[in-house]
Amino acid sequence: MLPKVNQFLYLHVASSDDEEASTEYKSRISDMDNDELLIDIPLVEGTGKYKRLFLGDELSAHFVTQEGVKSYFNTHVLGFKEDGVKMIRIRKPDQESITKVQRRNFLRVPAELEMAIQLASQIRFIAMTDDVGGGGISFITDGKWPMQSGTELECWLLIPYRNGTVDHAHFTAEIVRVKSLESGRNQVMAKFSSILDSERQRIIRYCFERQLDFRKR
Repeated sequence: MLPKVNQFLYLHVASSDDEEASTEYKSRISDMDNDELLIDIPLVEGTGKYKRLFLGDELSAHFVTQEGVKSYFNTHVLGFKEDGVKMIRIRKPDQESITKVQRRNFLRVPAELEMAIQLASQIRFIAMTDDVGGGGISFITDGKWPMQSGTELECWLLIPYRNGTVDHAHFTAEIVRVKSLESGRNQVMAKFSSILDSERQRIIRYCFERQLDFRKR
């Protein structure tokens, strides 16, 4: 069963930050067409705190049918629409993609990819990713580099595809969390703060290919 207009959606946003990823938001479907759902700006129930979403953000959603069954699907933000109030355009799920089992590991895959990073201070270095997704990345880096929450990074990610071609994705990212490792290195989790949709689609393509590889194992 597909979601309907005026039905509530409960959302989780894919994030490298565990606290943000575990937060559930509530929204309402305002309208729909063949390919999209238009939803209200999500908020945290009981607090009235709104969640700002960005183009390409990956979402795990569920709605409750009239029979009381939770139905889950994965989607992403396509854009926004102003019609008196701001609404968010998300990809409408196919019937076949809706499940009674929650799946929130979509489009974020473990991957060791080479990435060049530049800080505002003109410091440049190479790091290896820990995982990548359409909304952000995590990477491992030497503890000598100044990493802290809120720092903006300019990044160039090297992306190898299954057909043997290699591409690059350029973006800026904001650090949301830094974890010190026993090795003296840091695990850095960051979300995209500025990225062209074409660059994001390169990363998403890689993630889908990786998912296919995992399923074949």
